[in-house]
Amino acid sequence: MTIGSPGLDSGLDTVAVTAPRAGRRKAPRIGNRRLTVDYVSFLLVFLGLPLAIFLVFVISPFVQAVYYSMTNWTGFSPNMSFVGVDNYIKLFQDTTFLQAMGNNILLAIVVPLVTLTIALIFASMITIGGPSSGQVRGLAGSSFYRVVSFFPYVIPAVAIGILWGMGIYAPSGLLNGVLKALGIDNNQFAWLGDQNTAMGASIFVIVWGMVGFYMVLFIAAIKGIPAEVYEAARLDGAGRFRTTVSLTLPLIRDNVQTAYIYLGIMALDAFVYMATLNSTGGPANSTLVMSQYLYRTAFEKGQFGLSSAMGVVLAVITLLFAAAVFIVNWATGGRDKGERA
Repeated sequence: MTIGSPGLDSGLDTVAVTAPRAGRRKAPRIGNRRLTVDYVSFLLVFLGLPLAIFLVFVISPFVQAVYYSMTNWTGFSPNMSFVGVDNYIKLFQDTTFLQAMGNNILLAIVVPLVTLTIALIFASMITIGGPSSGQVRGLAGSSFYRVVSFFPYVIPAVAIGILWGMGIYAPSGLLNGVLKALGIDNNQFAWLGDQNTAMGASIFVIVWGMVGFYMVLFIAAIKGIPAEVYEAARLDGAGRFRTTVSLTLPLIRDNVQTAYIYLGIMALDAFVYMATLNSTGGPANSTLVMSQYLYRTAFEKGQFGLSSAMGVVLAVITLLFAAAVFIVNWATGGRDKGERA
């Protein structure tokens, strides 16, 4: 409607007031967010689609595995009978499976601890382990050390297993040859064929293959710490070891936690390394892991229901391992960081 006197030139501008349209609807809201077409499209593409893919390709196979683990399915027949928890009872009465589980737990404890310790030492040397005066920097030639340390990671795990198993650890391999040249004649000792050394030798190979990647990961994390922090620690008289333990490690706590979980999950599987180093599980099953026993049960014995139960147990152990790492990180100082945030 228009307010003013028609036909009179009063020198005042005509004021127009527009009434709101009748029946115009406002877009619904979720909290403070208005549900517009663009916002809904964004949710569908970037949240709904990935969630659907995750449900189809991750959750659905896991649910199927749980179902198959409660049957006597042979894997090569559509016929199967529901047996309940009998497969799980068999597993925990099977001494071979319990030994394989123990080997996996040993790997999950030792491999991440040793690998990440070595990786952190190397990363500290390359980034802040240089001269104690002047600019904070790493050792001379640190770029060369970085490339050499990372090189084993780019080699496929299968090639690493064959290289060490058939070329270095073999009775007539490189290791025994070097020891003999040094005056240590061990009568062509079989490093992977002795129960006392098979697991230790396998762990060394895994650490050798993985330490370079996590060293680079820690280097990137340390590079994100301001140099002024290290200069202040140096002025306070902190040495390299003290700086690494009391300064670097707390500041990259989240990176260490993530690395520990990823490396622990790999150690709980370890199928490729163990299968190529010792395909039979080692002497007296000393290097047998659950994934190896699972494969043997499924494809050699045709007991896919029982092997599915092994897979479910392995998945539960993996989830418990990740939860334990989170809890330990929270209990040892991670909660303080969360409270400050």
